[in-house]
Amino acid sequence: MVGRLSAGFVGILAMLCLGWPPAVHAAGSSSTIESQARELFKAGDYAAVTALYRTLPAHTPASTPFLRLSLLSFVRLGRTDEALALAIYTKLNPPEKSHDAALLRPLALAVITSRVRDQKEHVRIAAYTTLAELGLQETAAILEDGLLDTSVLIRARAAEAIGKSGLARKSGALRRALSDAMPTVRIAAMTALAEAQATDLMARFTEIARTDEGPESIFAWAALYQMGQSERLADITGAATLPDADVRMAALGVLGRLKRPASLAVLSQAVYDPNPSVRAFTAGALGEFGSPGGVAPLTHAIGDEVAMVRGVAAGSLGRLGIKDNRPLLHTLTRDPSWQVRAGAAEGLLRLGDTTAIQLVAELAQHADPSIRGAAAKALSLAPVKQALPMLETLLHDQQPLPRLMAAMALGKQTGAVLPLLINALRDSDEAVRIAAAGSLLRQLDRTHPPQPPR
Repeated sequence: MVGRLSAGFVGILAMLCLGWPPAVHAAGSSSTIESQARELFKAGDYAAVTALYRTLPAHTPASTPFLRLSLLSFVRLGRTDEALALAIYTKLNPPEKSHDAALLRPLALAVITSRVRDQKEHVRIAAYTTLAELGLQETAAILEDGLLDTSVLIRARAAEAIGKSGLARKSGALRRALSDAMPTVRIAAMTALAEAQATDLMARFTEIARTDEGPESIFAWAALYQMGQSERLADITGAATLPDADVRMAALGVLGRLKRPASLAVLSQAVYDPNPSVRAFTAGALGEFGSPGGVAPLTHAIGDEVAMVRGVAAGSLGRLGIKDNRPLLHTLTRDPSWQVRAGAAEGLLRLGDTTAIQLVAELAQHADPSIRGAAAKALSLAPVKQALPMLETLLHDQQPLPRLMAAMALGKQTGAVLPLLINALRDSDEAVRIAAAGSLLRQLDRTHPPQPPR
């Protein structure tokens, strides 16, 4: 085994095991250890650099260059938990200093990418979901690797992420995903390729639309419509009234996304569907459609007997951006369902109505962690001065769900949120750490956009 290790790493192990005094005690030690680290890092021996860092006695000061090389070595090895436990970044950038995006960005990204092969499926799902939201070209190899995961949801998220990153048209792995065993993955791949205008696949999509009788055919029609076959809109519209509820939901969701004026009548009628899941899906589609004409059907939906439908409709009313909808949403702040109240608060905040802050404060103290999580989600839309104290409290919640939602909300906020997110990178729950890292990257990309490769 020793033969596989670098000379530098073996030497450091000898110092640790045999009790030799580490180089840090010698005269000129700071420059010596820094020089060693620089040579090891240059040679790609990151494990040796991290071992060298561990030879430092407690409370021994280290030079800034050595700390940077040590942190980057932990990052390149994917050992971010160790780097964060050792507080190397905090030593480099104490609270009184401004943050170093050149270090923080790779650290946050590695927190996510180091979990893509985690044994726990929910952790891998969290990692790929965050990557799908970020859509980073630099993660192309990881995203294509995700298309081979055993989890259906991860494969679908990976396909979505490849599309968002702008790599879909050239991705052979994504094209192969059109033959995945699961319809969910095939649909995600088809959607990404359609948005990338992969017109060479039109014959393939036509065949899918002709032979499939489920939701997959709807997305094939949508792909063909996006590639110029305007007559396919009639096929999608007709499917919105078919007997199969899953097909209806697929069609209604596509109509909401395509935003064609002629589709509003179909969406408006679907709020009367006998299936509550379809009614809720329709309410969400009307919010995405974004037309003032959606107010009337959404007004009907907020009176639905099913709380799920009322809650989605409340959020959609806010998404329409029409301030005259505030009285409708204020009525829902007294709904028997706390989830509906949360949707109403979110809708009001979207409309700039800060009177909803008091309701959000009540939601943030509710006994149900899912309600506290909904409060955190709503706070992503609140003014930073009122939102940050509550989000900081939710980041220390006893349950992971409110902490997760608070970390995600901070990615959409403004102001001094980086210290909160950096602390959240050390959360006891892996999914919360991943969410915090994703929010950190959003914040950094907003202020320090990554430079395109030369």
